Amino acid sequence: MKNISKILTILSFVFLFACQQKENEPKKPKNIILLVSDGTGLSQISSAYFFKEEEPNYSRFENIGFIKTSSSQEDVTDSAAGATAFASGIKTYNGAVGVDADSTSVPTIVELVQDRKIRTGVVATSSIQHATPAAFYGHEVSRRFYENLTEDLYNSDIDYFAGGGLRFFTKRKDSVDLTKKLEEKGFYINTKELVGVDQMNGKSKAGFLLAETAMPKMQEDRGDFLPNATQLGIDFLNNEKGFFLMVEGSQIDWGGHANDASYAIAELIDFDNVIGKALDFAKKDGNTLVIVTSDHETGGFTLSAKKKKREDGTEYSDYSEVDVTFSTGGHSATLIPVFAYGPGSEEFKGIYENNEIFHKIMKVTGWNSKK
Repeated sequence: MKNISKILTILSFVFLFACQQKENEPKKPKNIILLVSDGTGLSQISSAYFFKEEEPNYSRFENIGFIKTSSSQEDVTDSAAGATAFASGIKTYNGAVGVDADSTSVPTIVELVQDRKIRTGVVATSSIQHATPAAFYGHEVSRRFYENLTEDLYNSDIDYFAGGGLRFFTKRKDSVDLTKKLEEKGFYINTKELVGVDQMNGKSKAGFLLAETAMPKMQEDRGDFLPNATQLGIDFLNNEKGFFLMVEGSQIDWGGHANDASYAIAELIDFDNVIGKALDFAKKDGNTLVIVTSDHETGGFTLSAKKKKREDGTEYSDYSEVDVTFSTGGHSATLIPVFAYGPGSEEFKGIYENNEIFHKIMKVTGWNSKK
């Protein structure tokens, strides 16, 4: 009897230890929402605190890090190389989409998770074939091969996309209408407007192409397309296996290139509203990791004191009023912030290379392990 009692006591300790160890294991996120604000550095983010009427959603993050953005051959990256780092975990040359520095194709996160039945989607305010969204489904030696990238999208297993770029589907050199081909493949396709999930005729895949090239600017009454397309993507993709959704605020970058502060800030505020949608879902869901970052900074955007003139014509800086200045019409090599919320978010603290975003996602989800 004493031996049996000892055995039961040992088994009890083993069971309790195993339970405690399991409780201490970090929770794995089921869903990943990656939000990319193209061309956005710390100063652009700071502008939301001066120009947005409500408290920016950036304030809701506790785990924050920084990435180094140089591409494989250049100190200053472009969007194609930057997005390929996020999508495939490798450094490549500027202009490359889903290919390595030697121009060989590399698998994207969208492709790597398909065998796990993880549903995937991309959203952008550019054409859907533009560098950042294309890096998650395409493989081309040049980001300018828009018609080829459209074919890559058709041939991919992506479940949801929304943005511009209709002309590369319907006005092609080969005269093939790829919207019709996608419908034959089982897609719900809409070229007029976003609709609810219940209006998609029970389709398991959906694409929204709402502009011939890029979507309109916020200043041209684009409205809530980006927040709404993000929410629709979440609703459409959400399932018991999990999903991966990449959303790009594309035109913050374009405002930076144009040295147009009003353009860039309006797009940044729109993107901050997207962050709110993602965080609201993640908070309620409890199994979703939200990551917010950018491929690079554009424009050398600076929040400076407003320059004014005295009565005698001399100039001075009025520290009571913020103005925006630019130092370049191109990209810069500044460190880029990374904000993370949800299970696994602690992994994104620190300073690291941009391609580590991919590896950290695969690590915290367990998507890099054998099934």
